[in-house]
Amino acid sequence: MILDIINKKRLGKELSYKEIDYFFNGYLDGQITDYQMSSLLMAICINGMTDEETFSLTKIFIDSGDILDFSDIEGIKVDKHSTGGIGDKTTLIIAPIVASLGIPVIKMSGRGLGYTGGTIDKIESIPGFKINLKESDIRQQVMDIGIVLTGQTKDLVPMDKVIYALRDVTATVSSIPLIASSIMSKKIASGADKILIDVKYGSGALLKTKEEAKELSSLMKKIGEVYGREVRTIISDMNVPLGRCIGNAIEVEEAIEVLKGKEDSNNLYSLCIDLATEMVSMGKEIPNEDAKKLVIESIDNGKALKKFKELVEYQKGNIKGIKISDKTISIKSEENGEIKKINALELGKLALALGAGKLKKNDRIDHSVGIKLNKLVGDSVKKGDILMTLYVKNDTLDVNIDDIFTIE
Repeated sequence: MILDIINKKRLGKELSYKEIDYFFNGYLDGQITDYQMSSLLMAICINGMTDEETFSLTKIFIDSGDILDFSDIEGIKVDKHSTGGIGDKTTLIIAPIVASLGIPVIKMSGRGLGYTGGTIDKIESIPGFKINLKESDIRQQVMDIGIVLTGQTKDLVPMDKVIYALRDVTATVSSIPLIASSIMSKKIASGADKILIDVKYGSGALLKTKEEAKELSSLMKKIGEVYGREVRTIISDMNVPLGRCIGNAIEVEEAIEVLKGKEDSNNLYSLCIDLATEMVSMGKEIPNEDAKKLVIESIDNGKALKKFKELVEYQKGNIKGIKISDKTISIKSEENGEIKKINALELGKLALALGAGKLKKNDRIDHSVGIKLNKLVGDSVKKGDILMTLYVKNDTLDVNIDDIFTIE
């Protein structure tokens, strides 16, 4: 039966719920091998899945572990997810904004695997911050202060954990049905009433084209309808990095600056306003125009920053202990001109070389290293101007400026 299922999908045929359930739960139970599951995943990547197959896979993922229920907590719980990108620290900004406006935020985030850290890696740049919370702790905290930022509980969608780990090392990550099932199963199982997805595309994202982003967006909305969840999406460009900073501690500090109202952040401020507006609109069931006013007021009057500090303090973190490397390298322009392009993917690779990300699960992330862009697309530069500052552990690093900056 195992080979029959692999061959059926290899030929582009539709699998039944029973066949998908047999194969994926067989893998979770250890009855199906890595190489057999890898074969099926590659067949799915090549031939795709129908909507019905994707709905089946999502249900199988959800049913593999605990389903959290926060219905006893007053208010509409709105969750947000980003498909990831270079310099993406939006969760650290929008979660406090939304919570400061009386909407409960229960955010379970993951670690990064690749060019930069994930949200949990970034928040661990704050010394002492507790990221592994039990369900009872999560419930108490959200009732006390209206916001919690934690890693996934170990029994939440365990199927996704093992499948994602295999996808990551078998070049089967960029499958739209697999991405949709992975994201939506976690959002639904974690007790969200409504869901906002930031779908990114471009050189620094998982999906390379806007058309792919639209396809994923549509599919996740369909899954939301099946489970009675309102799902909204924002499709955003990741051809350039988000914000000026790439790393972990350095991104936390940039997030704090945005919460202070700093707008000079290479699209970061405006995207966070848009994301928070959608969440507040859903959470308060008000028009976007009214929600946006509340979001901007929360930043301007300091309530958002105060909520962030309250979150950090409650989870035992010490903001003053954030450490960025004091050893720096200045990368200077070798010509006069205007910056026409900044390659987000190449910056991600550089951040990985510095130690800000990891290629294998057991790699250690250096929270203190990172990159700060001193010049952005559209800026005029002269020979000798500093294009970016690298925060490093050692100065033996080869950087090809032409791979990152296009100057004409």
